[in-house]
Amino acid sequence: MNDMSQVIIPKSDQINADTLLAGPMTVTIKDVHISGGQEQPVSIALQDTPLFFRPCKSMSRCLVNAWGADAKNYIGRSLTLYRDPSVKWGGMEVGGIRISHMSHLDGKLVMQLTATKGQRKPHVVMPLIAEVKQLPTSAPRQSPDEWATAHAAATLHCADLAALDALIVKGAKAMAKLAGDHPDLHQRVRDAYNIRRSEIGAFDGVQAADDAIVAEDTAE
Repeated sequence: MNDMSQVIIPKSDQINADTLLAGPMTVTIKDVHISGGQEQPVSIALQDTPLFFRPCKSMSRCLVNAWGADAKNYIGRSLTLYRDPSVKWGGMEVGGIRISHMSHLDGKLVMQLTATKGQRKPHVVMPLIAEVKQLPTSAPRQSPDEWATAHAAATLHCADLAALDALIVKGAKAMAKLAGDHPDLHQRVRDAYNIRRSEIGAFDGVQAADDAIVAEDTAE
């Protein structure tokens, strides 16, 4: 076979420099396969894409310098790939894949990598800061039924009419919404208000009678 066109076709199962023409790509490593004796001995499987990342020797050195030699430790870690148009092959600038950011770095990493035969140049890799999910700053929003149940139960903790009236004022806005959207829940809470009001009134009546008895005993 003397057809050179077959050897210059980019492999379709891997990320190539031209894949990154649109911009850098941040990927997470799913697995690493190492096959000695091949032109591209390292195949890195990635999450969310069928394409492999097959690093050149320089980028393989970069991985080892940053994360160590045990490739099992790479799984679950992330890196950002970009196209460097100055990468040469056969003396011509054809472009190549480089790593700009890596997770699990304590700080900036600077390495002297081979640019051409007998010449090295610095390559900088910056820490890849993962997006931090913000924890909710308030309690999860209750459903109408959950709010009605909790608010009705709160009436039991009202020791007097003043406390009950304060609870009613506090829930007025939610009650107005319930009246339009969930009239059954609105009525449930109103019933709780009325029952507690009656109970407090009965307690006040008993207390008033007790006070009167005490007053009579004192007078005698």
